Amino acid sequence: MMTQFLYKILRFSGLPIIFREWIQRNKVTILMLHDIDPESARKSFAYLKSRYNFYSLKAYSDALRSGKGDTIPEKALIVTFDDGHKGNFKLLPLLKQYNIPATIFLCAGVVDTNRHYWFKHDYAQKLPNGIKHLKNSERLSLLEKYGYSSVQEYPVRHAMRSNEIKAMQEVVDFQAHTVFHPCLPTCSEKEEIAEIRESKHMLEEKFDLDVYAIAYPNGDYSDRTVEISRSSGYQCGVTVDYGYNTLASDPFRLKRLSINDTGDLNELIVKASGLWGFLKTRNGKKNGYTPAIVH
Repeated sequence: MMTQFLYKILRFSGLPIIFREWIQRNKVTILMLHDIDPESARKSFAYLKSRYNFYSLKAYSDALRSGKGDTIPEKALIVTFDDGHKGNFKLLPLLKQYNIPATIFLCAGVVDTNRHYWFKHDYAQKLPNGIKHLKNSERLSLLEKYGYSSVQEYPVRHAMRSNEIKAMQEVVDFQAHTVFHPCLPTCSEKEEIAEIRESKHMLEEKFDLDVYAIAYPNGDYSDRTVEISRSSGYQCGVTVDYGYNTLASDPFRLKRLSINDTGDLNELIVKASGLWGFLKTRNGKKNGYTPAIVH
């Protein structure tokens, strides 16, 4: 309740308007969602359409490559979703209605299966808060003790099906989010190469996609991550580092703002403007998320 009250105060302080009209006007803002419900999405999309100009990640990637910003509108807003949750398919009518060229980053080893995202599996106990900081091999061993396997097929699916992905392709740009959503800097070099390269290959082969972008799971990446992504044929990579983007941005370190799948319009307005992330960075907090806690 206190946080919701704070969002309301910040919204009506006028600061989001200042951020939007002065800072975001000549920047490219990328928003990050995951599995927002249709009613919350309807309210969010209606507000965003009235204040920003929806823009596609592909158009921005092309602008970065050419160095020409002719296609970038004022207050450009790119809407992205991470993981490929099955609930994303329910948003198709809204994406069409509001003409949103959204990007959904898919975990190639989870979509079109009954496998589970490791951070959403039904564990008997809550996962340790520091689990994503373990070495990838140690994390997988610990998850096995909780009864989870990345390749096991479960009764209930977490991710989108092939037919859903194909149905959304007319309006949605599907890109890569690795194979099984590890924290890439905790992987061995061999593991990281496989996660980055195989996700691109699998999505292109199975769904006939043009995969040019990758979203780093949890927003965590290293210089090695960037080099592997570049050498694997990607044109850009998105993080959850706080901030906005321009033609001078590093294509493999694009910044995003998390709006937390919120149904609270006050929260949406504050977060979409970048005000919330700005305040968090001033407190020394990363503008990202911890899967074991948030999902």
